[in-house]
Amino acid sequence: MITDIRSVVELTPNPNIPEIHPGDTVRVSAKVVEAGRERIQVFEGTVIRVRRGGASANFTVRRIASNSIGVERTFFLASPRVDKVEVVRRGHVRRAKLYYLRGLTGKAARLKERRK
Repeated sequence: MITDIRSVVELTPNPNIPEIHPGDTVRVSAKVVEAGRERIQVFEGTVIRVRRGGASANFTVRRIASNSIGVERTFFLASPRVDKVEVVRRGHVRRAKLYYLRGLTGKAARLKERRK
């Protein structure tokens, strides 16, 4: 007896997440639990990776914190913890994964804006 896991687990995509691509600058509002209370924390940065594929689909956002320290955070596309995602600007890139941004700082880490 072989059961398809997709029929057991109903996974609904989060309707508050628009179509995002690597290179986009996004503002992610995520729900965070601290000391038993829940609040919304905003994380703004550049999308360096989008992984498709059903239940494990996710995207990674990178931003530069204080003292030029890079912070990356991964969010699941179907997660109820993601309150909303706003696309601030669209970036023009020629790669699917922007790992090379990890080695760049300052003006060198800028991306051109995608023209319509």
